[in-house]
Amino acid sequence: MGFSQTLFVYALVCVHLGVSQHYLRLRPSPSDHLPVPDLKEDPDPEYDPREQDLVERTLRKRLGSNFDPNFMSISPPMLVNFSAPDNQVKPQGPMPNDIKKLDLTETPYGKKVKVGKKARRKFLQWLWTYTHCPVVYTWKDLGVRFWPRYIKEGNCFSERSCSFPEGMSCKPVKSIAKIFLRWYCQGFLKQKYCTWIQVQYPIISECKCSC
Repeated sequence: MGFSQTLFVYALVCVHLGVSQHYLRLRPSPSDHLPVPDLKEDPDPEYDPREQDLVERTLRKRLGSNFDPNFMSISPPMLVNFSAPDNQVKPQGPMPNDIKKLDLTETPYGKKVKVGKKARRKFLQWLWTYTHCPVVYTWKDLGVRFWPRYIKEGNCFSERSCSFPEGMSCKPVKSIAKIFLRWYCQGFLKQKYCTWIQVQYPIISECKCSC
């Protein structure tokens, strides 16, 4: 699924008790911003699911095969990583062709230089590591109006510039969509009707060094 096709934020403007108060509800609409910003919820607990609405067996059945334990959790996860470990910063897989095919024997001024195989290999490995943009995953609490409540969200590594010389940064280029249940209410107070509905939540899956 392409990057532009899977970016969603949930927005719906509602008027509460005659006062114009804007709350982000649950209507997916295109966005160029990931990760998804925090939703501005109506703080009224009347719009929260009740205990009988949170029966795990029922919700698992409604979510079905969309439940992905790699990206969602019912209970608070044990570990929360806020920085990229060493194995995430180091690039994985084959070296990109645009780096592998770099000609290091000619300077920008046309002068030829000799570069040994070992030195070339080490320099290209360093350049690949320096410009690599890993996705750093952290657990996020979506609140009681989502089920499962916890999502493993992706962010682009941003502790330094990814270019040499500096100036470029890691930015998202691809995302995947995970299906969650969202507690959705229509109407107000005693006249409202609430139910669980399935919604897509985009998660960054690939980042790239760009301007």
